[in-house]
Amino acid sequence: MTVTQAQANKMVPVTVLTGFLGAGKTTLLKRILTEFHGKRIAVIENEFGPESIDNELLVQDSDEEIIELNNGCVCCTVRGDLLKTLTDLKNRRINNELNFERVIIETTGVANPGPVCQTFFMDDDIAEYYRLDAVITVVDAKHGMQTLDTQPEAQKQVGFADRLLISKKDLVSDEEFASLKHRLLHMNPRAQIMPVHFGEADLDKILDVTGFNLNSILEIDPEFLQDEQADHHDHHHDHGHDHECDAHCNHEHHHEHNHHHAHHDDEIGAFVFSSNKPFDPQRLEEFLSGVVQVFGPDLYRYKGILYMKGVKQRMLFQGVHMLMGAEPGKLWGPKEKPYNKMVFIGRKLPKDVFTNGLTQCLA
Repeated sequence: MTVTQAQANKMVPVTVLTGFLGAGKTTLLKRILTEFHGKRIAVIENEFGPESIDNELLVQDSDEEIIELNNGCVCCTVRGDLLKTLTDLKNRRINNELNFERVIIETTGVANPGPVCQTFFMDDDIAEYYRLDAVITVVDAKHGMQTLDTQPEAQKQVGFADRLLISKKDLVSDEEFASLKHRLLHMNPRAQIMPVHFGEADLDKILDVTGFNLNSILEIDPEFLQDEQADHHDHHHDHGHDHECDAHCNHEHHHEHNHHHAHHDDEIGAFVFSSNKPFDPQRLEEFLSGVVQVFGPDLYRYKGILYMKGVKQRMLFQGVHMLMGAEPGKLWGPKEKPYNKMVFIGRKLPKDVFTNGLTQCLA
């Protein structure tokens, strides 16, 4: 389904807030629900257990599923189907029973955000009313490394993110923070990384990200691309990492820093395909359809700007798991050199299979 800009502006934006247990999601959410920020937000707590952990923090003295708060927010707990809750909120908003401008969904700390994201693409009524804006993942600076080493779901949460908020930065050294940031960057190069202190994030940087908007710029961190190039040439010395470290970084740490992503052996990783040659549309469609059938469950996010043979406009393409779509973007400029740039983020993806296959699709 192609959505025009005018339609998108009328849709209710949805933010998915995720992060492993203890990372600080609830602190951030509590701030949103208690601060007078002038935004009317419906918050959905997607709890799968028999009892909502955060109920006492958010709701207080009420058995209702949906509770209106005095700062214009609405809070509801989902113990069942997210689709049903979104439909209920939609109907109550249409009937002027509830007033909200946007939705935040807090997932349980051990949840994979994938199925939550897919909800907004699977059902036409939901897809036409709500616009999935972004996945925001909170990572704990103190325990983040260990959690990523031992918890596959935490890696998935990083892989799906459009923004990564690092909490508890004050509890670690500059070197530890730089190491974690470097690792996250390699797992997900398209997510902006921001430290956040006791949930004091700038809400505007969290609430209007348009991470799932095909027309938004393909955000791939330049540091990641530099790193990829350096790894490709087997250079492990002095290739532009100084800016990732701060003044406390000494030369010895600088060399260690380059290898952080290697010895963690993360299951979640990312790679970029780029080319200045155009794709053959039919070959590309056949290849991507096959790839999605085989690797769909392990493909978390993929997104790209495509240069297609015989097409004057850039094509904007993205997907989540096995669901993908493309739509025309703006025309290539008269002085612009058309190009392909695609990023794939997922679990144990065979980079060579993708890159060789995509190269075969070039005209």
